[in-house]
Amino acid sequence: MRILYFAWLRERIGVGSEDLSPPEGVSTVADLVEWLKTREARYAAAFEDVAAIRVALDQEQADFDAPLAGVREVALFPPVTGG
Repeated sequence: MRILYFAWLRERIGVGSEDLSPPEGVSTVADLVEWLKTREARYAAAFEDVAAIRVALDQEQADFDAPLAGVREVALFPPVTGG
């Protein structure tokens, strides 16, 4: 699965994207974020406040309880505001 990080998430993690195979038991976006937090301190820092993060699955906005089955791309980004 391809994970994309945008804006300050990319800055904190240090990469814009990566291809990962989450372990068994990671079945929702929330599970994925919890697993990512355990990888390294930079991920834990980036995902410290998940209320400030939005997600899209295969380019469709989704919630953190959305299932990952069949998903090829997960995009994680801060809320976008217009002006």
